[in-house]
Amino acid sequence: MQSDYCIVLITAPNRESGRQIARRLVEERLAACVNLLPGITSFYHWEGQLNEDEEVLLICKTHHEHFERLQIEVKAIHPYQVPEVIALPLTDGLEAYLHWVDESVRRD
Repeated sequence: MQSDYCIVLITAPNRESGRQIARRLVEERLAACVNLLPGITSFYHWEGQLNEDEEVLLICKTHHEHFERLQIEVKAIHPYQVPEVIALPLTDGLEAYLHWVDESVRRD
């Protein structure tokens, strides 16, 4: 059974880019809350080369029903050609917090 809630992970190249994405998602009510974690190091292959880059990680709490629209918003403003935007099911949580998520995101 699919959870109604999910955690969306997004990486961005710097704090300013991460702040812009986080603000847009919360303003558009596509995420109830976005945490921005600075100082992560990512290792990955891109265009045939191994890369090591400092990035920021965004942790977004939302409803699964908003994931498609959230992806569209992120791709529209993200500086990467292929941004990381992945969703993980949120299977349980404090009832009051999940109620707050319900009230904070748009209901389609």
